Amino acid sequence: MGVGIAHRFAANGAEVVIVDVDLDTAQGSVERVADSLRTAANRGKLNPDDLDGVIANLGAAGSVEQLDEGLDLIVEAVIEDVELKRSILLASEKRNPMVLASNTSSFSIDVLAEGLDAPDRFVGMHFFNPVWAMHLVEVIKGAATSQETLHRVLSLVEFLGMEQALINDAPGFATSRLGVLVGIEAIRMVAEGVARPQDIDRAMSVGYRHPMGPLMLGDLVGLDVRLKIASHLATVYGDRFEPPELLREMVAAGRLGKKSGVGFYDWTSGSAVPIEET
Repeated sequence: MGVGIAHRFAANGAEVVIVDVDLDTAQGSVERVADSLRTAANRGKLNPDDLDGVIANLGAAGSVEQLDEGLDLIVEAVIEDVELKRSILLASEKRNPMVLASNTSSFSIDVLAEGLDAPDRFVGMHFFNPVWAMHLVEVIKGAATSQETLHRVLSLVEFLGMEQALINDAPGFATSRLGVLVGIEAIRMVAEGVARPQDIDRAMSVGYRHPMGPLMLGDLVGLDVRLKIASHLATVYGDRFEPPELLREMVAAGRLGKKSGVGFYDWTSGSAVPIEET
């Protein structure tokens, strides 16, 4: 997600610094963004004449402390681990950004804001994968988020050429809460033998015009991510979000979806192929 967010900002003319666990890893992420920008230029999504300048605006840092003070925006985009997110947000706040944001897909913004000195500058900015192709940012307003911060964030969304859905803070917001519920019900249907994954997905993509079905989407997002989000939402909203045993078994077996090569589909060829057809 961090690579995708960096791509979107850079492609629209922003200077971007990617922070990772160390400088080598961050520089590797910069190269991934550069590769995705080159691909965008080859596909006509980015003016080739602008490519060198856009890539030149990418930088790397091995820690938050290496960032300049007073940046327009810092976006935290690590895994869904509340304590890890809090630690990064606390360190990021010390750099005094105009806006501090989390790309969390499930945690309450108010919970993440605990300990911040300026929670009025903190907001949720939930991007969607792949960020360069998806045009929604779910903007989550915390109890302390100021109108000035919201105005700045909405201006940034407009700068990115994206659309916003403004949501009041609640675990899972709108998209994860609805999307995960559909996704885990689809997994239950597979476990019960109701239909094959590809037929469930076809029913939703053709019948409801979803860009892709819930099982393919779970593979793309990562079934481990799906499990973590569903487990968290189950603690808040109850049994309807309880992860199916099939999901737990697949994650335990390392069948995480596209990133591991296999989930509900086989991704080893680079695209989704139904398992029985491999």
